[in-house]
Amino acid sequence: MKTIGILGLGLIGGVWARHYHAAGVLAGAWNRSPQPDFPSWCDTPEAVTAAAEVVQIVVADPPAVRGILDIILPVLGPGKIVMQSSTIDPVSSETFRALVTARGARYLEAPFTGSKPAAEARKNVFYLGGDATLIAELESLLALVSEARLRVGDHRQAAALKLAMNLNIAALMQGLCETLAMARGAGIPDDVTFGALARNIGYSGLVKLKEPKLRTADYATQFSVKHMLKDMRLASGINGCADFPVLEAVRGQLSAAAQAGWADEDIAAVMKLL
Repeated sequence: MKTIGILGLGLIGGVWARHYHAAGVLAGAWNRSPQPDFPSWCDTPEAVTAAAEVVQIVVADPPAVRGILDIILPVLGPGKIVMQSSTIDPVSSETFRALVTARGARYLEAPFTGSKPAAEARKNVFYLGGDATLIAELESLLALVSEARLRVGDHRQAAALKLAMNLNIAALMQGLCETLAMARGAGIPDDVTFGALARNIGYSGLVKLKEPKLRTADYATQFSVKHMLKDMRLASGINGCADFPVLEAVRGQLSAAAQAGWADEDIAAVMKLL
């Protein structure tokens, strides 16, 4: 199994890095905010890249990915693999792949679905875009932190699918909050509402995950408002999607939640707008 380094130790990256460490394959870890006590900590992204065969990038957005690549490009070369797991747009994916492959290294677009609880349980699902041989090489490594690896197509398609999946999540979250607000406004107890949902075709994994948070107004972050808002802005930039009505609506609600001071809270915080 190849060695791996993690660049970005946020909600997900930090969990994955500990899984890799437990499996004995973590060669290095780095974060913009220093965490020197973290297993296999390195002081620079270059040090992680030099130490590992595979570098997995898990940061906030395309500018953050570009900033890391600008730093590590001189260390890349034949034998190195960059696995890009941040949520980005197809145009950025094309740019990043070109930068990496120009150095003789290989590139895999590997966004994922699943929030922090899924990461802790190794239940994330990867959407893999790139060469089938490279995907096969990384299968055993990715199996350490996920329950499924889905080959999507090329790198651009993997980036687009991730944004499409997040649009679905954002729409379901908004719909769930409006459903609950309507039921509460009619004086219906939450037990009755969620009991009905559990027997309804509209029941989903999102309902199951967010029910405890909505019942107790717990907005501790599993997936933050600011990151979903960023994703919806990226989705709006995909050709032909700018005027999608649901996309426009959820982007507006997330923006309002961020402006209200809830950017770092869970996406369930859109409930507070109602």
